[in-house]
Amino acid sequence: MAVSSYYTPARDGVAEIEVEKSRFRCTIARVPDEVEARGLVDSVRKRHWNAGHHCNAFIVGPDRSVEQSSDDGEPPGTGGAPILSVLRGRELSDVVAVVSRWFGGVMLGTGGLSRAYAEATRAALDEVGVVERVLQELCEVSVDIAAVGRLEHDLRSRGARMLGVEYTGEASLRFAIPPRARAVAEEIIAELTSGASELRVIGQRWVDSQA
Repeated sequence: MAVSSYYTPARDGVAEIEVEKSRFRCTIARVPDEVEARGLVDSVRKRHWNAGHHCNAFIVGPDRSVEQSSDDGEPPGTGGAPILSVLRGRELSDVVAVVSRWFGGVMLGTGGLSRAYAEATRAALDEVGVVERVLQELCEVSVDIAAVGRLEHDLRSRGARMLGVEYTGEASLRFAIPPRARAVAEEIIAELTSGASELRVIGQRWVDSQA
């Protein structure tokens, strides 16, 4: 089934926790693809060059089809995997999380490390918040100029976002709607124009939900 929505961080941000004198600083960012995810990891590594480890994980794609994690020298499964698990648990995508660790002199053990990396990631996600991304179809319809106001009102009431109107001999109205709402929009247009106008789908886009 095609994906029509997914969750992603509302903004970029950081959060830091301390466990047994070790500092765990998590950097969270929205990214459009794997290239930018890896770029963010490199950027954090350079910025916090004196940290001992930069464990990280990322998930990208509306269907969360690409995901990777790295322990960056920590014992296998104690850094990247806990971070990735938190991202999965929040059902996020187009996200990268990098947790930089400064050792405080106390050994945490594998369980302690896993909990600390996960806790730092959760703290950062709580700080930045989450937003839903929804797929919209970009549509266009040509109608009599006298019908534009009523059509805009009816489409808005069904969740459409108006993108603009171009006036020539008639009015060309552009708007965006969720794919599931297309049939309703077609009915509104057909009723208002007595079947004289038809909706045209001219593209798609992902947008942050404002609900």
